[in-house]
Amino acid sequence: MSVSLEYYKIFYYVARYKNITAAAKALFLSQPTVSHYIRGLEEELGVPLFVRGKNGVVLTPEAELLFPHAKRACEEIRAAEELLESAKSLTAGKLQIGASEMTLHNFLLPYLEQFKNRYPALKLKISSSTTPGILNVLREGAVEFAIVISPLPDTEGFSVTPLAAFQDIVIAGSRFRELQGRSMSLKELAAYPLICLSPGTATRSFLEQQFLDEGIPLAPDVEPATTDLVTPLAAHNLGLGFVPEDFAAEAIKNGLVFRIPLKKEPPPRHVCVVSDSSHPISLAGKQFMELLPTCDH
Repeated sequence: MSVSLEYYKIFYYVARYKNITAAAKALFLSQPTVSHYIRGLEEELGVPLFVRGKNGVVLTPEAELLFPHAKRACEEIRAAEELLESAKSLTAGKLQIGASEMTLHNFLLPYLEQFKNRYPALKLKISSSTTPGILNVLREGAVEFAIVISPLPDTEGFSVTPLAAFQDIVIAGSRFRELQGRSMSLKELAAYPLICLSPGTATRSFLEQQFLDEGIPLAPDVEPATTDLVTPLAAHNLGLGFVPEDFAAEAIKNGLVFRIPLKKEPPPRHVCVVSDSSHPISLAGKQFMELLPTCDH
C-alpha cells in the first residue's frame, strides 16, 4: 500500500473539523477536491472513513483508529516546518565551530561577539584543541567548520580559505640584552635556551620544519601548552621565545621583551577557515563565514 501523505493530511483536516467544507477552507482547496481525496483514500485503504450527514461528517470506527496517527504525523511535519522556518530566519538552532587555541583567543572572539549580537537566539558550540585535533573533529562531522592556523597537516577532502596572515618572531627578555640589535640565524639561536609550544601543535611542526631546513633539530628548553604563555615566559628570562608578532606587541612596546631579527625570517602563516566538502554547512554557518575577513596576502 502506497498512499501519498497529502491524502492523510486532507483526512486529518476533515476528521478534525468534521466538515468537508470547513476542511476545504482551511486547506485552501475546493470542496470537490477534498471529497475526491477522501474517496481515493477510502478506496486505497478499503474501508469507509466518514458517514456524511447534513451538518458534516461522522468518523467511522476505522477512521477513529486512523485519526490519532494522522494527527501525530501532521503535527510533526508542521513542527518540522516551523523549525526550518526558524533556521532560515536564524531565530533558532545551533552553530558548531572548531577552533585552535590561538585562533580562538586572538582572532575569533570579535566575530563571535558580532554574530551573537546579530542572532541572539542562536546557540553556539565551540570546540577548542590543537589544529590537528580540531581537523579530526571536523572530519568526524562534529563541527561545521574550523578556524585554525597553517600549516595544516592533512587537507585531503577539505576546503581551505586563508583569512589573515601573521608573522612569527623571536623575542627575549633582559637577561639576553647582549643580543639586542643582532640579526641571528636559527643555528645561532640553537645555542641559547628556547621556548616554543609542545609537540602536536601546528606551530611546533612549523618551527621544527624551519630548523630542519637549516640542518639542525629543534630542542626547546621550555614547552608551554599555549601560545599566550610564550611572551611572559620570555619576559621572565626563561629563554628566547618563538611567538606570533601580535602576541608580543604590547610587551615589546612596554620594554618587557625585545625582538631578535632573523637572518632568514620564516614565511608568514595564516589563520584559515577549513570545511569538509562531505558535510554541508548550515545557513547559520554560512552567515557566520560571511563575517570573516578575506586574506589579501
